[in-house]
Amino acid sequence: MSTSDKTIKDITKDANERMKKSIDSVKQNLMTIRTGRATANMLDRIKVDYYGAETPLNQLATIGVPSAQQLTVDPYDKSSAGAIERAIAESDLGFMPSNDGTLIRINIPPLSEDRRKEMLKQCKAIGEEGKVAVRNIRRDGVEAVKKMEKNSAIGKDESKDGQDALQKLTDEKVKEIDAIVSAKEKEVMTV
Repeated sequence: MSTSDKTIKDITKDANERMKKSIDSVKQNLMTIRTGRATANMLDRIKVDYYGAETPLNQLATIGVPSAQQLTVDPYDKSSAGAIERAIAESDLGFMPSNDGTLIRINIPPLSEDRRKEMLKQCKAIGEEGKVAVRNIRRDGVEAVKKMEKNSAIGKDESKDGQDALQKLTDEKVKEIDAIVSAKEKEVMTV
């Protein structure tokens, strides 16, 4: 479907779907932020140098949660345990893994006040990335509507209505991202 065949409704629908994907991405990234409890998702953003290729940790090992304060990482390839341990130690999570040869244990220390504030900054940064993505999608939609107006496919009023609809959609999605981030911030600050 070329731009000339698209209607404003199609552009708005496409923008809405892309914005939903951006919000899902924000939710996924926020799941990796550490709270007081151990979750396997905390290690989702860790990439391990596995034979020269940056590989996600969850593709190299089974991640278990034996207790609220501990994670276990069981590598499929035991020879990669050293690289996995190094990747976890070098991540921004602040964990010190211990390797017993077959299993890597990660004790989750309670969050200090300073560490909680760092986590809040990470939450805000992830939220801001999501908002920028949503605004970029709006910009693309507005450009498509303006192009249609320029090509005389639609009139000035239809163009204005389409741009207003995209702005309204953007405002909704930004509010949704703000709500998701503030809920995560509350979770991080709960002692």
